[in-house]
Amino acid sequence: MFQTALFDPDTVVNAVNNVNWLEPTWDLFIILFFVVASLIYGVSLGRDRIIVILVSIYMALAIVNYMPFLTGVSTAEVSVNDTFALRVSVFLGVFILLFFFLSHSALMKAFGHGTSAQGKFWQVMIYSFLHVGLLISVTLSFFPADLANVLSPLSQALFMSDIARAVWVTLPVVAMALFGGGAKED
Repeated sequence: MFQTALFDPDTVVNAVNNVNWLEPTWDLFIILFFVVASLIYGVSLGRDRIIVILVSIYMALAIVNYMPFLTGVSTAEVSVNDTFALRVSVFLGVFILLFFFLSHSALMKAFGHGTSAQGKFWQVMIYSFLHVGLLISVTLSFFPADLANVLSPLSQALFMSDIARAVWVTLPVVAMALFGGGAKED
């Protein structure tokens, strides 16, 4: 399904033609957020801060996935929507706290630039693209299965399928390995 929905030109053309600007859908919101946030993050944060954000996302995801009060919640105690809201809220809260603490820690100094390094523009844009994609994929992974069906097959294939989640989790690590910690001459 991933390859069919993602690479089929007819699916992409149908998705674009079916956009109703008067009644926007979640899919439209997700795609617009993806494009706008990628550009804004890249321009405003710089490479080193985006890398710290990426590390914070990974750490927050690990923490949220292994918190006993989140994984052990039964549907008898809390409704499905409340469980989703709780998991997303805890994830975002842990993510923001980790980013705050990590951006003021030795991690930023480990890049050799302090807090003001911008990095090469193309690296910043790639990191920004990967950061926003990872954040969307992680957030949508908390969706209950019945609510995920409101998204189009294209959005599900890009962000929610098992392959897509694996790609979004893996690509930032690959990019960090390929680009290194950043050159001192930036």
